[in-house]
Amino acid sequence: MEQPHSILTGAEAVLNVQPNSSLSVTYDTLFGSSDNHMLLELHDEILPDLLHQSITLRGEPNEDVVLCTLSKTYAVKFVGTSNSVFLIPPSRHQFTQNGQQSVASVIEISPGNMELIETAPRLDRLKTLLAQNPYSSMEALQADDMEDDSKESKMGLCTWHDLVNKIQASDDELRNGLEALSAVEIDGFWRIVDEKYMGEILTMLLQNSILNDWSLDKLDEDEVVTSLVTDGFPHKLAYHCLHVYGSEVDEARGKSCVWTLDARRVCVHFARQVLGVGKMKLERFMEMWLKKIPDGMNANLEMLEGEVLTEKVGIEMWVRGFSVASLPSNPAERFSVLFRERPKWESKDLQHYIRDLKVPGLSSEGLLLKYTRRTQPTQDAEPVFTAR
Repeated sequence: MEQPHSILTGAEAVLNVQPNSSLSVTYDTLFGSSDNHMLLELHDEILPDLLHQSITLRGEPNEDVVLCTLSKTYAVKFVGTSNSVFLIPPSRHQFTQNGQQSVASVIEISPGNMELIETAPRLDRLKTLLAQNPYSSMEALQADDMEDDSKESKMGLCTWHDLVNKIQASDDELRNGLEALSAVEIDGFWRIVDEKYMGEILTMLLQNSILNDWSLDKLDEDEVVTSLVTDGFPHKLAYHCLHVYGSEVDEARGKSCVWTLDARRVCVHFARQVLGVGKMKLERFMEMWLKKIPDGMNANLEMLEGEVLTEKVGIEMWVRGFSVASLPSNPAERFSVLFRERPKWESKDLQHYIRDLKVPGLSSEGLLLKYTRRTQPTQDAEPVFTAR
């Protein structure tokens, strides 16, 4: 009597097919709909993140999903195929009589697979969310009020967990986005501080530096923060002021860190303050701006590249605020805003408003080719760009 033997009925049956041999393919008893599973094609560099469970899919119901590793963001695109792609589950041993072949049991037929394309993080929503509830001087005064700790006072504010769920960016890119916005975590919520309030803190710091004879290149963190707290500012924001307008230096005295104020950041702040009233003659702007600059700092218009636009009206030169920080990060939207602002851009001006755009696989020159038309009347003339 023939003894039953074991055959393979799944993926292992396919993997063990020998040259010049055949394999029967059948529908599995669990064969069903083709939308139960989806194939994902991964780059080799992403595989370790998947194996260590450090990838996430991010996006709300009305958004196209993205896949994020710890440091990069990928758009997810479905690619259909005209060939039949069989999904075969792991092998199951089955006993049968001698002479019966191994069988591959198909559980599903895939219509295609998902591909990943590295993309820029979608951070415009981060700016919108945080701008809705800036931290103001009034809120700082009410910080000790018990009623201010109610749920209503926290409505619209975002924790790190909230931002991870709402913003389509990797954790590293999200942190960089918060840094670029000069955001700070206050009581567990990420906030941007009202620009006027930050200006008050900076002005007080500069006044204290004069009263205490501090060098703006060697500010002792403990002294600065203690002085600002004595003046009524929260400890968190006193330190944040140093972070926004300065840089920590290697030199230190004891346990306290030493900071230097960044001349460009300070001068840009006061330029924005002056131009808050609107467009003005360049000569008048320079006069008002230089009066606000601290002693020892040298201000010049090159510091304001990407912050202001100048234009000649008759024989007069005028200047107005136009900050690259206010522009969308999506390239198509960015160029649309730029060409609404000016129908024609000279290369020297345009570069300051696109240099921060990060599109994987596309350089600044590539962006210009895609979104603009370049004209150059003569070889020596400055190139001029218009909308494509």
